[in-house]
Amino acid sequence: HHQNGLARLGGRGREIAVNEMVTQAQSFGANAVIGVDIDYETMGNSGSMLMVAASGTAVVYEDL
Repeated sequence: HHQNGLARLGGRGREIAVNEMVTQAQSFGANAVIGVDIDYETMGNSGSMLMVAASGTAVVYEDL
């Protein structure tokens, strides 16, 4: 059950991490993020905490 719970949390954590990354990219004036990488790391007592980090490159693209 523990693993299943982490998978559910991971999905929610991924959503939050990606949303924050997009918001930050938009604040830089970007309209796209490329090369997105999502990392998961368990922390805390017996891996009870899940850290999710999203990273990517903020870019401005224009239709040619």
